[in-house]
Amino acid sequence: MLEINTSKVSRWDQHGRAHVVHVVRKGPQRTLRCETCGWRRAAQFLPWLKAEEHLAEAHQATVDPTETQRE
Repeated sequence: MLEINTSKVSRWDQHGRAHVVHVVRKGPQRTLRCETCGWRRAAQFLPWLKAEEHLAEAHQATVDPTETQRE
């Protein structure tokens, strides 16, 4: 069976630029890596929330691209 060990959190900033944080799983530990600035952080709990917080604070990227697709 195929095991998925990576996911991503994408947000857009007010200028329409996309910012992505990758979440990589190795056992119970998750590692976050920002494509834009190279920021890295280990996160065992709530890694996607921490990724969203980084995008909002560091890049002012708060627009969820999946929200526009649901309308």
